[in-house]
Amino acid sequence: MATEASVRTRDAAGTRQQLLAAARLRFARDGYGATTVRDIAADAGVNVALINRYFDSKEGLFEACLEHVARDLGRQRTEPPTLEYVVQAMLSQAVASPNGDLSIQLMLLLRSSGDERADALRMATLRSFAVGTATAAGLDPTSESDILRAQLAIATALGLVLLRSTGLEPLRSATEADLDAPLGDFFRELLAPR
Repeated sequence: MATEASVRTRDAAGTRQQLLAAARLRFARDGYGATTVRDIAADAGVNVALINRYFDSKEGLFEACLEHVARDLGRQRTEPPTLEYVVQAMLSQAVASPNGDLSIQLMLLLRSSGDERADALRMATLRSFAVGTATAAGLDPTSESDILRAQLAIATALGLVLLRSTGLEPLRSATEADLDAPLGDFFRELLAPR
């Protein structure tokens, strides 16, 4: 039988997840500056005071959203990643449903906030993802030129997600198999260790 404390903990965890999901969607769609904590709380169907309780502030909630994005984008297999693994992961992330959670998370990384601290968090997340991508592909994560190559690959994938979300055809309907030859070859050439 569940105790009252464990039920509250489950509810707290569920509420926290509801807030994160609502915030990711709002921040991705409206940007940091235009999003209010009241909007997020209303979307999640909870009291606005819970944002401060679980995340301390709007900025804390935004940071938690970015951490979630970084964690999802940086998921690794149990065996060491290879260049081919990185290429396939980037392709599958880029062709994920244009209205799905992954696309929303990637859009979150593109939205400028107008808030200096929020933008610094977003840029740190993008930089970290580039370092992780470079490392996984076998590039030197301390080399600015290798980080630039990883950032170019990420920029290409983000651009693809952005254009797919607009409904641009035939890009929106293209499958991973459709994009593997042109885009996969581009990623392989760009990210191959020299």
